Amino acid sequence: MNKTVLAVAAAVAVGLLPVVALAAGGAQADAHTGGAPHLDGAALGLLWAVPFAGMLLSIAVFPLVAPHFWEHNFGNVSAFWVVIVLWPFLLLFGWELTLFEVLHLALLEYLPFIILLLALFTVAGGIHFAGNFRGSPLSNTAFLAGGTMIASWAGTTGASMLLIRPVMRANKDRRHKVHVIIFFIFLVSNVGGALTPLGDPPLFLGFLKGVSFFWPTVHVFLPMLLVAVCLLVIFYVMDTLLYRKEGGLPPATGEKTKIAINGWANVGLLGCIVGAVLLSGTWKPGISFDVFHVQVEIQNAARDLLLLLITWVSWQFTDREHRAANDFNWHPILEVAKLFAGIFVTIVPVIAILKAGEHGALSAVIGAVTDEAGEPLNVMYFWLTGILSSFLDNAPTYLVFFNAAGGDAEQLMGPLSGTLLAISAGAVFMGANSYIGNAPNFMVKAIAESAGVRMPSFFGYLAWSGLILLPIFALVTVVFFL
Repeated sequence: MNKTVLAVAAAVAVGLLPVVALAAGGAQADAHTGGAPHLDGAALGLLWAVPFAGMLLSIAVFPLVAPHFWEHNFGNVSAFWVVIVLWPFLLLFGWELTLFEVLHLALLEYLPFIILLLALFTVAGGIHFAGNFRGSPLSNTAFLAGGTMIASWAGTTGASMLLIRPVMRANKDRRHKVHVIIFFIFLVSNVGGALTPLGDPPLFLGFLKGVSFFWPTVHVFLPMLLVAVCLLVIFYVMDTLLYRKEGGLPPATGEKTKIAINGWANVGLLGCIVGAVLLSGTWKPGISFDVFHVQVEIQNAARDLLLLLITWVSWQFTDREHRAANDFNWHPILEVAKLFAGIFVTIVPVIAILKAGEHGALSAVIGAVTDEAGEPLNVMYFWLTGILSSFLDNAPTYLVFFNAAGGDAEQLMGPLSGTLLAISAGAVFMGANSYIGNAPNFMVKAIAESAGVRMPSFFGYLAWSGLILLPIFALVTVVFFL
């Protein structure tokens, strides 16, 4: 019955949206530019943001009001919103532009994104931290601090996939454990990735645009340190109070085992993943191949093939006992793949409108980052990059404001270094504001829920981030951008 209702709603919406879109603007898009189809964001009305908003609301509302339906149909809901975008595209802009946008999204954004997540998820799932971990406030805080330091070098996704299971295992006997996972997302899945291009996708895009590898290490270190220290102190106090409320940890059960790392080969494979990512950013042979006007550079194709090979090697040659000890299953990566397919597709018109700058329907957003004299307002760069990174993918959001600030890496690392700092910090830090701000957030949530931890809803998580993160970001604003 639920699927029938969904199908009827889809049919009605798909039938009506193109008509409304024609009335609301967006019927004009450049058919070709330089031989390739081109989507003109300046011609798109705000109605094109409705599917993206619907996708976000689906993620936020369905798990609350219809959890059973959502559990079995989240892929169908995601597909519904994909159709809501692609059908009007096909009717209004033709098959060439629609095919180009789908291929561009799939080959240059979605598939590389999912392949990297798949490799990290599979390899990290084969590393088992053995031993009797006990989730005391001190050990939890040390775990979070260590994960924060690792994240800039293993990537926020890599560090999250590597450490989330040991953290959950250490706290399996705690009555209050949700806060541990939430602060893990804040620190390990986001803030800790601020120091290198390996840490977070926005910084990697900056690296590809000409920002030197160690520029974030030098310039973002102090803001990152301030945010991390504040979060660790708040966490330690909160965890201590909850620990005392619980009366401490119950007596350890079972035989005490020595702390050890099993699956060392996968640690080496993590290094191979880092190497494959670095390869795509440093090796520039100038060779590419064309797939219906989409230029796929050979170094990026090589990276994705290497990552798939690494995934296969890890799955084939890792002792299954290590994965079983981690409660490894494929559900989290499948959930992320299906939901982010919807997010990536529905976000296309929104990003196009933002890229149109002052000529787009969201020109007020772009205009807000400069003063009357045309000078950048770093406070606004920090907050607008951050707010949009909380709900859009933080990597393209970084690029939008990087280009809004001139797009010249030498200028941005020099006279405009404060602006680049604001863009970098906003994109990385505020990716923690929602489950969808950064890919590892949703991965960690899915893994925790698959292990039986009742994580907050979409809005519940926003309440946590609003109460804890926003005051810290206000402090960062005062210290670094005023």
